[in-house]
Amino acid sequence: MKPMKLITALGFAALIAGCATTDTASRNAPFNTPGATNAPTTQALVDTGVFEVAEPSWNIQRVNVIVPETLVVSEANSYYPSGDIVWRGDPAGDRHAQVKAIFENAMARGTDDMDKGQPVILDVQVFRFHALTEKTRYTIGGVHSITFGVSLRDAETGALLGERRVVKADLKGFGGQQAIDAERQGLTQKVRITDHLAKVIEAELASAEGYTNQRLGLVQAINNTF
Repeated sequence: MKPMKLITALGFAALIAGCATTDTASRNAPFNTPGATNAPTTQALVDTGVFEVAEPSWNIQRVNVIVPETLVVSEANSYYPSGDIVWRGDPAGDRHAQVKAIFENAMARGTDDMDKGQPVILDVQVFRFHALTEKTRYTIGGVHSITFGVSLRDAETGALLGERRVVKADLKGFGGQQAIDAERQGLTQKVRITDHLAKVIEAELASAEGYTNQRLGLVQAINNTF
């Protein structure tokens, strides 16, 4: 492909991404773990292999969800908004609180059957929650780009169990007629994302390998570049 055509193609791909933004703040954000200040170091925990077992079995006693106020919210109705949180699935309001509610619901559902094994506390910190803007949703669609961190702590001592993990949980975002049809069936962005995150956390905690992010093509690749 000639240089000018290549530049044009890449520019168009970035334009239609609909869900890409600078990811520096999210990826470099500190991973806060409540009540774990006196826990052993990460290296020591990795050596014990407590979290990294072949078939993990946990009794989830409590789930803590953190959506840091430092995450930047964008309300721009564009194909390419900048921000850590882009959310239109609820009425205008406190987007941090809305995202937290989605995660709390999803994490509760995804861990509902986890009542056997070691009693633990699940800590979840949101790094990125980049759903579709109105313009993207009702035209070309895109990718719901979601990243969060998870850690497990002993329910009694608060000690960390293994490494903190960063989970990428991207989901295809419907666009145009597909989005309209989904809405009519009750499959709103909120419903689809909540269902998806519940399955993600279940898979993440069910195996030593954790959840494997979906491959969603060029748009996703561009999102992950920034």
